[in-house]
Amino acid sequence: MIDVNSSIGVFDSGIGGLTVLRQLIRFMPDEHYIYLGDTARVPYGNKSQSIVRTYAEQFTRFLIAKNVKLIVVACNTVSSVALDTVRNIAGDIEVIGMIEHTSYAALRTTLNNKIGIIGTRATINSNAYMEGIKSIPGGENMKIISQACPLFVPIVEEGLINHQIAYLAAQEYLSNLISENVDTIVLGCTHYPLLSRVISEIVPGATLIDCGEHSSVAALRILAEKNLLRKQSASINQKPEIEFYVTDIPSIFYEQAQRFLGFPIDTPKTIDFKDLV
Repeated sequence: MIDVNSSIGVFDSGIGGLTVLRQLIRFMPDEHYIYLGDTARVPYGNKSQSIVRTYAEQFTRFLIAKNVKLIVVACNTVSSVALDTVRNIAGDIEVIGMIEHTSYAALRTTLNNKIGIIGTRATINSNAYMEGIKSIPGGENMKIISQACPLFVPIVEEGLINHQIAYLAAQEYLSNLISENVDTIVLGCTHYPLLSRVISEIVPGATLIDCGEHSSVAALRILAEKNLLRKQSASINQKPEIEFYVTDIPSIFYEQAQRFLGFPIDTPKTIDFKDLV
């Protein structure tokens, strides 16, 4: 029996998933959260599918041991190549990835049937978003333009989101989307919402689809349907209850975490790899 007062588990290859956690808190401020970031082994975007599956299995088992009531895979790479692994291990616990609900949102949004997908090399090479959109009724008529943007993650993590280098990289990566006249762009990496302003300036006519936002709405709906939402708190400005776990604490971790989440975080607990089975 899943307990309504159990936490929502969220895991990512690093801290990019904090943009998803931010959206989850926006829609469900009264929930308790456990965030797990693999900061020692980030990024996942250039790793083999077998390794990504192994990491996903480790983190899923860790969250199950914490008795979570829902698992949010806040990583597009894991969502692209290892979501089935997470679901097989999770059993009766619902699992939300980044692809499915974002694909529906992109299909609902486009007016000219031209959708751009940007993400890590692993996400783009998996064709997960293209296949997700094409599998939806009406999606077979969409023209999908996919583009890997490998420099976007380090640009965000170095805090260069307003720097000229961000604009130069965006101009380089997004030129094909501009020439194809896409009117909708899926931000297929949890880092990318922090580059929304730059992307919108480079492709001003396109609507940006945030995978964290649409996956969070889906999480809210699932928990409501299962009567697993926590009772509303009497305090409007109560600080969200979050347990943070990481595999390493980089020197600029707190600065990065505040940039992604929007508020300072408590000291995370560091996981020893021997505890990941």
